[in-house]
Amino acid sequence: PYRTAALASFTSYTLSHNLGLGWLTGGSARLRVYSAAGLRRGEVASVIAVASVTFWIGVFVTAAAVLALHPLAIAVPGVAISLGVQRAAGLTVLGAMAAALLALRTRREISFRQWRMPLPGTGMFLAMCAVAMVDLLAASGALFVLVPAAPLALFPLLFAAYLLAVVIALFSHVPGGVGVFEAVMLAALSTIAQPQLVASLIAFRIVYYLLPLALAALLLLANERQHWHRQLSALGDAGGLIASAAIPRLLAGLAVVGGGVLLLSGSMPALSPRLMALRAIVPLPFVEASHFAASLSGTALLLLAPSLYRRLDGAFHAARMLLVSGALFSLAKGFDYEEAILLLSLAGILQLARPCFYRRSAITVQSLSAAWVAAIAGIVLLSSWLGFMAFKQFDYSNDLWWSFAWHGDPSRFLRASLGAAVLVTAYAVAWWFNPVAHPAMPHTHAPELEATLERALHHAVRSDAHLCFTGDKRFLASDDGSCFLMYQVQGSSWIAMGNPVGPEAGWPELMWRLRELADAACGRVLFYQMCAEALPLAIDMGLQIIKYGEEAHVDLARFSLKGPDARPLRYAVGRAVREGAQFEIVGREHVAELLPELRRVSDEWLAQKGRGEKAFSVGRFDPVYLNRFDHAIVRVEGRIVAFANIWATEGRQELSVDLMRHLPGSPYGTMDFLFASLMAWGREEGFARFNLGLAPLSGIGARQLAPAWAKIGALVYRHGETLYGFEGLRAYKEKYAPLWVSRYIAATPGMALPRALIDLQTLVGGGRSSASGPRRLPTAA
Repeated sequence: PYRTAALASFTSYTLSHNLGLGWLTGGSARLRVYSAAGLRRGEVASVIAVASVTFWIGVFVTAAAVLALHPLAIAVPGVAISLGVQRAAGLTVLGAMAAALLALRTRREISFRQWRMPLPGTGMFLAMCAVAMVDLLAASGALFVLVPAAPLALFPLLFAAYLLAVVIALFSHVPGGVGVFEAVMLAALSTIAQPQLVASLIAFRIVYYLLPLALAALLLLANERQHWHRQLSALGDAGGLIASAAIPRLLAGLAVVGGGVLLLSGSMPALSPRLMALRAIVPLPFVEASHFAASLSGTALLLLAPSLYRRLDGAFHAARMLLVSGALFSLAKGFDYEEAILLLSLAGILQLARPCFYRRSAITVQSLSAAWVAAIAGIVLLSSWLGFMAFKQFDYSNDLWWSFAWHGDPSRFLRASLGAAVLVTAYAVAWWFNPVAHPAMPHTHAPELEATLERALHHAVRSDAHLCFTGDKRFLASDDGSCFLMYQVQGSSWIAMGNPVGPEAGWPELMWRLRELADAACGRVLFYQMCAEALPLAIDMGLQIIKYGEEAHVDLARFSLKGPDARPLRYAVGRAVREGAQFEIVGREHVAELLPELRRVSDEWLAQKGRGEKAFSVGRFDPVYLNRFDHAIVRVEGRIVAFANIWATEGRQELSVDLMRHLPGSPYGTMDFLFASLMAWGREEGFARFNLGLAPLSGIGARQLAPAWAKIGALVYRHGETLYGFEGLRAYKEKYAPLWVSRYIAATPGMALPRALIDLQTLVGGGRSSASGPRRLPTAA
């Protein structure tokens, strides 16, 4: 319906014009509106593509028409662009458009293999050109009529400058092109008196940017409130609903608008009639203090905008207070009721979106992106530059700093600019030296945690649940203590190791709690090496699922060294036996006696590999950890040449090993002998299967229609042997004729996924930057 299309079009263009990054900001609004109307994401992407193509067609066609029909006297330092060259360039572009129009009469789509994109017909193409041209002409015409006493002959030059300024502002990605658009216009229209042109540009930004932004905010909020009302009626739970992802971005932009208005107002002379009327009501010190406080409030709003973007509740309360205070200061410093109305309207919009700000986090520890830094610096510098332009007729001296008078606008501007600069500098210094600490975590006393782990391990069906004893993890426990989830915080990533341990009925509580804790701390969540049983929960949580690799499970009831398929394994085991290898199981009560010899084997193995200990997903050589488990030992002539600590589930569903180390000079086939002997022992003890561990990136299909991550994973698997023996590791485990079971990664979707994967690599690497530090549990009795 037209109403839906109009809402999506108006709000998306307004957001992209004011906030920049149109594909993200305007695209979010279109996605929100059109998805609610039933369009698929691919269809919404088509709408965004058509809008973008239409805009750029308009830019090229109108610019070419100006150059061809009305070339301008453009002069670049050192280069003179003649009228003939301009006319030729314009005619060339128009000719290319005409050729494209003729091509559309015979070609209906562009295709590449199985990809197809339909092309518009000639009528649609002409309509697109016409709409884009009218849009640009109307916008530039609005600016033209705002320039005082501008002759009609000036319009072609102004139009060309407007096109150039719009394109440069778009490519700069500065929100709203603040400062960039004005700088280009001032440089291109140097023949117009600068004060009048500055005033026209400010009025144009209010008319073309700020007022539509306020209206778009009201429309979006009204649309969202209807959506919330329907959900409340269906679910009856207001606490479970949060605002759309576009709302925090919008409100952060509105905070920038409010702060910019206060700063720009503080840099401009006050209106004398209003100031004289105010003189009869309030004393001069009150006006001076209000002017200074208004500029500080505007600067603080700019600094708070990134925290509003991150939905922090502290930023909401502070921004609401600053907007209301700024409105009062605007009235007290010069009876600027227009500003007061705008700021109070912004405060009202912010109040309507109160449910969006639910994250409890310190606003001073949030990092500022390059876009925010550029926007804040641009607005502060622009306001200062406009102030110096407005008061350039005054001679600046030290006396101006201490001059307090009803007509002391230059003095008030200087003091306000200094206050804004000091506030920005103080914030930057505080942010720079502010220590970064992990968020407060639920604390469980060691004895209680030990009891919870033991109780949950009684229900474990996977042997890797014993990773809970490595001492480098944090834990979430279910209310009844029968289930736990192990995780660690690396940077802003909350990384869980595998599925929760314990009865499956307790899994949803723990997984959702970790997701909510990460979200409340402005972090991202990642479940590493997740099994298929937990995938439905991860999908319900809105996580992105990618396959990480496959795990080798050996059915111990069928395991045998007989038959032609077992010939390579049988040969390796036989050769190790001929060279004197002997296998034994050492109970955990005797492991402490062997630790010095095991340490020697481990150190030589690490030195031969040329790497340090890993962490999080594997154990490390730690006496407290190793003393918890039985060990499989291989001796040659009484000397230990290989060992592995044994993981075993209490229900004998699975047997596995964790820390596997052997001497570099041990006999050929030593590890095959250890595994084969341990599997035979496990079969006799009644275990169902032996877990040989993971083969990363194996089993990932890379078909033509597979997602990008699958194609990249398959490429690394095939050609990454120099980095990691992917295919060699799988081939080694294939000797045992295992059943391959898929393992997955589930993580926050979007750009958060690759960032979380980087944090995962840092965490598992176990280096200095890894968060897997010593967090010891009490020694088992």
